[in-house]
Amino acid sequence: MPDALELLRTRRSSRVIDLKAPGPSAPDLDTILTIAARVPDHGKLAPWRFIVLEGEGRARAGAAIAAVFAARNPEAEPKRIEEERGRFLRAPLVVAVVSRAAPHVKIPEWEQVMSSAACCQNMLLAAAALGYGATWISEWPATDADARAALGLEGHERITGFVYLGSVDAALEDRPRPALSDIVTRF
Repeated sequence: MPDALELLRTRRSSRVIDLKAPGPSAPDLDTILTIAARVPDHGKLAPWRFIVLEGEGRARAGAAIAAVFAARNPEAEPKRIEEERGRFLRAPLVVAVVSRAAPHVKIPEWEQVMSSAACCQNMLLAAAALGYGATWISEWPATDADARAALGLEGHERITGFVYLGSVDAALEDRPRPALSDIVTRF
């Protein structure tokens, strides 16, 4: 396992088109999800859950999303609908991170949403530590109520993001990062 600071310093999101089989093994996926759940969680609410899209489940989820897209866009070209059908087939495994944030007497909903976002980040770090490529994407199904319902979410639940996981063939090039002098102020 790489040194923790080096992992944090060099972690890079993969492009979805670069994610190939094999995806995480069952034990590796359990590790990734266990680490994803080890996030700050004020009040121990676990205001998130995970939907694993794997194997044929990716095609079923894509068909559900394509049906929503087709109903919403009756003028859409068949090719565009097929793209939606294949949305979750772009990587060997996809995890939808679902925020279950809700009103609470002591814990603001915003903190609960941020906890689910931290799940996504932990998932990316765990995948990188295990040698997998990963990317966190929030696409239109994350913000569409009908798409969320088609994926089995309850009315109050939201998709924090889809984390696509797989193997990558080559080392990822880093992108320019902001200079600390541009983003840090001291009070």
